[in-house]
Amino acid sequence: MCLPSTYNFLEGEMLLINKPFKWTSFDVVNNLRYFLKSKMGMKKMKIGHTGTLDPLATGLLILCTGRFTKRIEEFKNFEKEYTGTFIMGATTPSFDRESEIDHKFTADHLTEQMILNASNQFKGDLMQVPPAFSAVWVKGRRAYDYARQAEEVNLDSRTVNIVEFEIDSITMPEVHFRIVCSKGTYIRALARDFGKALKTGAYLGALCRTRIGPYHLRDAYELEDLKQRITDIR
Repeated sequence: MCLPSTYNFLEGEMLLINKPFKWTSFDVVNNLRYFLKSKMGMKKMKIGHTGTLDPLATGLLILCTGRFTKRIEEFKNFEKEYTGTFIMGATTPSFDRESEIDHKFTADHLTEQMILNASNQFKGDLMQVPPAFSAVWVKGRRAYDYARQAEEVNLDSRTVNIVEFEIDSITMPEVHFRIVCSKGTYIRALARDFGKALKTGAYLGALCRTRIGPYHLRDAYELEDLKQRITDIR
């Protein structure tokens, strides 16, 4: 990674961050905004992220500052790459570990070939219903606001595209995968649909975003390391 010798946050910077586990994307934005204002004296600072990661996911988060915030929609349109784990034989209301298991199923009948065949069903254009626990706007509120208050809400399906869906390894009940997909794809929803296809249920055990378009996680900063570098340069 080529490290900059200086930063101009008001003019515009693009920052690659490895989002910490259990942080929201807005937590990262707010943390860096507070740092730049309180420690660096930048009182009027525009800063935003280019695509949400769930709190239990880690990986690449792109932040834009200053005039670069005008490019946020451009970055949102890039395809994404993820690695992660599906847990077979159970479901949760949130389709990940954020909520407790609500149903269990037998998964003893699953074979490697059945799992590989199922992954092939989820390539190309798909109609996907977002999770109830998602940031989709519904009547002026986020869908997760309804879900956390046990209020039912109907979410419309949307077209997404799965470019690549590879099964890296299987250590039941865990299925380890790599996925390349279009913007707007919910990997938690894919876990739900993958479990249904195999008639055994599944939820997302772990997720890491490794790439956004041409930008890679390997080039990202840990948040505290970035703040220290900004301090050192200044």
